[in-house]
Amino acid sequence: MDNQLKQQVGTVIQAIGTVISAIANTPISFLSDSFQEDLDLIGNTLQAVGSGLVADGLQPCSLSRIGNEVQAIGNTTVIAGMLLPLEDKTSQILNIKGNLLQAVGAGIELGDELDEEPSTGEALSVISNLLQAAGNSLQALGGKYELDNPNGDDAYSQSLTVAGSWIQAVGAVISALPQQ
Repeated sequence: MDNQLKQQVGTVIQAIGTVISAIANTPISFLSDSFQEDLDLIGNTLQAVGSGLVADGLQPCSLSRIGNEVQAIGNTTVIAGMLLPLEDKTSQILNIKGNLLQAVGAGIELGDELDEEPSTGEALSVISNLLQAAGNSLQALGGKYELDNPNGDDAYSQSLTVAGSWIQAVGAVISALPQQ
């Protein structure tokens, strides 16, 4: 598979995974908690695979490649928190740190985009990375709020997580759009 195709396929896989995770993080009464957890695992796995494919199709040592690698590591950290037999608090901490790594990865990638010649495609890439960084940051804030307030109102932390998930998803979908 050539590098351009790796990047295109990777961004589509990443976008699909991000939307699946956003659905998983949205309270939907007719979906069981275990089904939503499974969806979130699938979504994060697709995001990690997508980011890895994009990174593999980019120039070595570029900020975009490093940013995608950091995003893949972030998704893998979230996955580890879901799959490893850990205490709930440790799983939550891995989820928070994984989301923060994804936000940092999008920020690193943004640094490369801002150095490019202005165009519609570059503007969409900048918007995409800003949305993904903001969305992941909101998810991390929601997780941190839930961790710090274990007996508190879950509505606030859940609203941060849901909003962040969908903001990230919009950014990922914009990234997957064909850019001229």
